[in-house]
Amino acid sequence: MLIKERRKISEIYTDNHSIMPRETVYIYAENYGCAANRFDMEVMLGQLIKEGYRLATDPEKADILLINTCGVKKPTEDRIFERIRCLSRLGKPLIIAGCLPRINIKAVQKAAPNFAVMLDPRSVDRIVDAARLARKGKRGVIFFSDIVPPKLDLPIYRTNKVIGIVLISEGCLGSCAYCCVRFARGRLYSFPMKTITRRVKEAVSDGVKEIWLTSQDCGAYGADIDTNLAELLRECCEVPGRFLIRVGMMNPRHVLKILPDLVDSFKNKKIFNFLHLPVQSGDDEVLRRMNRGYSVREFKEIVEIFRKEVPKLTLATDIICGFPGEDSRAFENTIRLVEEVKPDIVNISRFFPRPGTPAEKMRQLNVKLIKSRSRRLSEVVRRISWKRNEEWIGWEGEILVDEKGRGSSWIGRNFAYKPIVVKSNKNLIGRFLKVRVTRAFPTYLEADILETRI
Repeated sequence: MLIKERRKISEIYTDNHSIMPRETVYIYAENYGCAANRFDMEVMLGQLIKEGYRLATDPEKADILLINTCGVKKPTEDRIFERIRCLSRLGKPLIIAGCLPRINIKAVQKAAPNFAVMLDPRSVDRIVDAARLARKGKRGVIFFSDIVPPKLDLPIYRTNKVIGIVLISEGCLGSCAYCCVRFARGRLYSFPMKTITRRVKEAVSDGVKEIWLTSQDCGAYGADIDTNLAELLRECCEVPGRFLIRVGMMNPRHVLKILPDLVDSFKNKKIFNFLHLPVQSGDDEVLRRMNRGYSVREFKEIVEIFRKEVPKLTLATDIICGFPGEDSRAFENTIRLVEEVKPDIVNISRFFPRPGTPAEKMRQLNVKLIKSRSRRLSEVVRRISWKRNEEWIGWEGEILVDEKGRGSSWIGRNFAYKPIVVKSNKNLIGRFLKVRVTRAFPTYLEADILETRI
């Protein structure tokens, strides 16, 4: 039904698709959410710029407004809805893209009843059509699709010239009880390996030095096309040039199936020693209720093998506080897991039921109790992260500067993807530096510059 409606709209409105705007048209864009969302935004901007549109830095001075939304968490959704209402009040044509239109379309329509066009993540190839319709004064147009467009074949505008984001797959194989993103992104669709490696080559040729391979679940890559992530990483590392690869989030359930090969692929010096492995809970019964498909023991097994084979690994994980059925014993199991495994990074989320998910119908925990548990877990995580970072004091080595910090500071990453802050009045973006770490904090390191390299 949605595909049919999408094609019907396409037949009516895609005339003169390749004609650039007659006059200069400015688009103001805001992006929210994960790396996959950022990739989608860069793809949309790439198409718009190719068609002659220009980017505005001020919504007041733009002709069209574009917001790429995220709906993974309730607090995030609330903030974005407020931003949608704010942009809508400007009285300019508003294009709303991203996951929220699929997750909670009625709420989006309520926040912006006069929106111009809505796009879901599988309709980013229609952004030029959307902009044209917005300019014509059309309202309430919706582009939804269940077909994944050839995103890796579309033009791209990199928001950071050092970082090249490459989407390796769309959707996932999971059915986690709390997740609504699967309603927006759909089932797994892996892009061909040759297409991905071609995109990596193009990025490196353009001067990119840090590649982010991203997906809703990188660990599931290739399950639908008879390959896997380990094979993809080996192929990407064969691309000539000086660059580093950050591998995105992986569900432990899929990592277990390819563990020996995956660990072996991580030994290549072109891959950051960075593992994002969300555990979500340290209690097996809670994991069962979440429908995660692995046990705490299996999570620890993956971490143990990676740490044994990949020195100075940076381990990042995610934990949900207050999932329905999490009693005091289950929460204490999560605390014990964190204290035992000692992750470098823990992304803590308080549980909020999301529309249409099985967890929405479960008996909810008291909000004050969830806040209390979140605070306690945050204190434990802060202490462990700080101690883990202190182990890097005195380390000397190379970092790649990939981000501008505040004032005269710059943020670089070493081989373990540790954020390291240095200070200089020179523009260091994209430079390799030799540094010595002097101070540690819970979320980053500080270092002195010893040598600037190309």
